[in-house]
This record gives sequence, structure tokens and C-alpha cells, in this order.
Amino acid sequence: MLGSAARDAWLGPPELLERRKFGLRTMKSLRKIAFAALATLPAYAVYLAAQTAGQSAPAQAAPASGGTQSVPAQSARPVPTGPPQSEERAKISVNSNLVILPVTVKDRSGNIVPDLRRDEFRVFEDNVEQKIDVFTAEAFPLSMIILLDNDLKEKDAHEVRKSLDAVVGGLSLDDEAFICRFDQFFHPGPGFTSDHDLLLTELQRTTLDSEPSVAPPGGAIANAPSINGHSAIGDAPNIASATMAIRGQSTKALDDAVFGAAQLLRDRSRNRRKLILLISDGANGGKKSNKMNYDSVVKTLLHDNIEVFSVAVASAFLERKLSRLVDYAHDSGGEVYFAAKRETLEELYSRISEEARNQYTIAYVPRGTDRTADFHSVEVRVRREGLTIKTRDRYYSGEVPGATPQ
Repeated sequence: MLGSAARDAWLGPPELLERRKFGLRTMKSLRKIAFAALATLPAYAVYLAAQTAGQSAPAQAAPASGGTQSVPAQSARPVPTGPPQSEERAKISVNSNLVILPVTVKDRSGNIVPDLRRDEFRVFEDNVEQKIDVFTAEAFPLSMIILLDNDLKEKDAHEVRKSLDAVVGGLSLDDEAFICRFDQFFHPGPGFTSDHDLLLTELQRTTLDSEPSVAPPGGAIANAPSINGHSAIGDAPNIASATMAIRGQSTKALDDAVFGAAQLLRDRSRNRRKLILLISDGANGGKKSNKMNYDSVVKTLLHDNIEVFSVAVASAFLERKLSRLVDYAHDSGGEVYFAAKRETLEELYSRISEEARNQYTIAYVPRGTDRTADFHSVEVRVRREGLTIKTRDRYYSGEVPGATPQ
């Protein structure tokens, strides 16, 4: 039996058929009708095949250009996509000449000030005022190295271990993190991940040894964080000195560890905040334990827009080993925090992530300064009174120490 669509195509609509029955039009001969029916059969067969295919199999995607490329019938797994990139982030991504300054602004109470406009900022490089080419208060995704001291005293190590899960609580779905450890060697973890479940698993498996490693790790240093907040310093430690046994000369390679973390961050996207969350007692073995010196590490941090946020464990305050933690944070535009107990550590992790997400981003192409110099001083001012500005005070444009030229 013919379907109604095919019948109408052959005989015409029902009204016309009724008119033909009552002789309003002369009917065609039987021979002509037969020929018409035969002519419509191929089209009707194609129609039926298309209907069947539409019900039994998903539609095939057409090739992007002419050709006979086949497409698998099963649907591919959807690729997750992040939020669309804004115009300001796009400018940062494509312009390699920009000097990028993450800027934190706080009021007298230590609260973040989120409502400043572009025209309220002024930027100076080498005392020459610069035109602000990019300005945004947009939250940038984070690329974070969680750099854990692997040679802490037992009590410090215990508190840090219990607090590590809280690091994930401060991350968004667009952030990525990489877990690393150090003692007299740098121990990179499996790599960057944005999967919170996987990151939690890695953190739960991370053990902080009571004794340093006796052999270097198998892998070489590879390549891949930023911040803002409420208050600059957490609770001061209050631990009896009897619980601390001050050791002799440290063999820890803190400088090499910060450099290794910076190398991992180096090739992350320019439109991500790059930060190192350094959790340590601040002990450092000096030249005998480190291949990299402090100045070379700072050049790398400044060149690649990497901020260090130091979290000093309890014994760091007692043993007065804070200087390296303070210096790296200050010179990179980051912050240093002191933690006496696990609850303080957990609070600091979320504060650091929050501060990184609430920074202003100011970027400019340098004009009117000596481009042959390697270091350039930077100053950011705001017209509104009573505010405190936190950003790096210089940047480095020379050759990166120990890095492969791009």
C-alpha cells in the first residue's frame, strides 16, 4: 500500500480526486496512470529508506569539506569546555610584550577592595608613568604548585598531613594543581590535574618523611599559581620550646625546590594565575645543598609572573628560619603566613585561593624606558586614599637562568 504522501504525489490531493470522480476533469488513460505509478516507485523507496534510517541509527555528520571521509556511528565523548575567554584575557594571551601585574588592594581593616576602576590606578616603570593597556577585575583560573617540605619535625609533619585535604576546598573547577615535595632533592608528583577527586587521592597518599631522602628522584625537572585575601598573617605559633629539638646544619635544598616548581609553571598559559604554595619550616642548606642561588630563582619567578605564597609551620617561628619564606613571598609579589595548628593551616589555604581570585590584573606595553636593562622597577598607585596595594615591585626581562630558550 502506498503511504498518503506518495499517494498525494501520484493522484493529487483528495479534493482533486473527488472532482475527478464527478467528471469535473477528464481522467487520464489507464496506461498513463500506470506509467506515473512506476515513475514514483523509486522516489517512494528512497523515502521509506530515509524514514527507516532516521529511526534506527543516529544521523551522520557531514564532512567539513568535500570528500568521502566516514564518521563513526557512535557519538564521541563530549569534551568539557571552560567559560568563554573574555576580551581582556584574550589580549593577555596573544600579546607577549605586555608586563602583567596581579594587584591586591585592601582597606585599613585588611579587607579586599573589589570596586576600583581603571582610571583610579596609575602605573610607573622606572619612574616613567605608563598607559594601562589591559585592566580587569575578572577572576583568572589558577595554576598552583603545592610544594611540601618533606623534612619537617614530626609534630609539624603531622599537622600538615591532616590539613592537606583542605587545599582542594579553595580550588574551582577551572583551577589546576600539581603536588611536589622536597628535602635535599626535589620530588615532582604525577602532574597537573583539575580533577578534585584525583587531587584528593594524591594528597591523601602524600607522606611527609621524618628523614630526608638518600638518593635523587628518577625524573628531571619539567615545566607549570596567584593570590589576594582578608588578613596578611595568620595565628602566631605558641609551642613550648621543649617540644622542639633544634637540628644542626640543614641539608634541605629549598632554593632548588622553588626553582623546580617555577620550571613546572613556566609554560602554563599567560591568562592563568601562577602560584607556588610553599609549606615549610624555612630551613635551607645554602650553597652546599643547592645548585641554584636565590637571585637566579627570583629572576625566574619575576620573568614568568609566578607568585610565592609561603605558609610557615610552627617550628619556623621558634627556630627563626623565616627569612627564605619571607624573601620569596615579598620579592615575587606574594604573601607569607604563619600557622600554629591544623585549623590555621586549613584557613590559610582557602584564604590564599580567595585572594588569588580577587586580584586586579593590570597590563601594559612598556614605553619610554631603557629596554636594554634586565631589571625594571614597578610602582602601582591608587587615587583613593587609605588603601594598601600589594604587587611585585620589579620585573626581570633578561635571560632566564637555567631555562631552555623559547
